[in-house]
Amino acid sequence: MPKKIPMRQCLGCREMKPKKELIRIVRSAEGTLSLDFKGKLPGRGAYLCCDVQCLERALKSKAVERALEVPVSDEIIRDLRSQMENVE
Repeated sequence: MPKKIPMRQCLGCREMKPKKELIRIVRSAEGTLSLDFKGKLPGRGAYLCCDVQCLERALKSKAVERALEVPVSDEIIRDLRSQMENVE
């Protein structure tokens, strides 16, 4: 019997993809947001494709704020963008 592959939905494009193909955005207990490339950081998480366009779409529709239940400041948006661009 094949092993089950965990699937998650991207906040930007709303497509279901294998968890390992997505980047996790984490809200820590202190309320700070960061990108979690390993998927192991503690806190509430939401998933995005490894694409800046998906990040832009998710921020424009406020999907990140709804999923993580925290307002997203311009400084955090710049940090997330730069971290994601460094990955590509």
